[in-house]
Amino acid sequence: MPGVQQRLPSLLDPPIAFAHRGARAHAQENTIEAFALGLRLGATGLESDVWLTSDGIPVLDHDGVVRARLRSRPISTLRRDQLPTHVPALTDLIEACGTDYHLSLDMKDHDAAATVVRVVREAAPDLLGRLWLCYRDWRLAAEFRVLDPDVRLVDSTRLSRMKEGAERRAASLASAGIDAVNLHQSDWTGGLTTLFHRFDRYAFAWDAQHERVLQSLLRMGVDAVYSDWVDRMTDAFREEVG
Repeated sequence: MPGVQQRLPSLLDPPIAFAHRGARAHAQENTIEAFALGLRLGATGLESDVWLTSDGIPVLDHDGVVRARLRSRPISTLRRDQLPTHVPALTDLIEACGTDYHLSLDMKDHDAAATVVRVVREAAPDLLGRLWLCYRDWRLAAEFRVLDPDVRLVDSTRLSRMKEGAERRAASLASAGIDAVNLHQSDWTGGLTTLFHRFDRYAFAWDAQHERVLQSLLRMGVDAVYSDWVDRMTDAFREEVG
């Protein structure tokens, strides 16, 4: 990753420090304990994947498959009350951790977005403006805009998948109302963050695990980082952002 000596400006000040799957380097991932610990360690955002149960409840899990009755089953085939107790519902997270943070949710099921927005609107309407809905196809993610004008939308991809080029993608995201692009930390350069910022699109970086990587990303002007190691992340923010 190319180094940047002088810190470039970010659009979000300060940038968001997302605890990836909660503080997964410090506790069992995607549990209430991990999410709460991430916030205690200084994260300003929480991240998870969302799946819908067979009875339509949004729950937080990475793989979408759990052990039930001695075999693995997709979450989509089970009711909420059939899931292991460590798998939290979205409402459990809000009840346990409040709403004073950004929440990045990767929509593993396109149809989950409407339910997620409805649940947040009912349980924590003040969180809507800090709710980031991520999806792997920006064209389909643009369909989420009708759900709420305040929800933030994120194109989760890789630079290599932008066959049309980064500048064309940035223009397309701006036109479609997609707020941010989330790339692997190794994809980012200072020039690339500047390009997306020119279109008023936020630059997010995932898989930022080491302090030197986190510091470099912050110097590039990224607007959010995702890390398993919340202690390293907060140290980097203290060093680079203040």
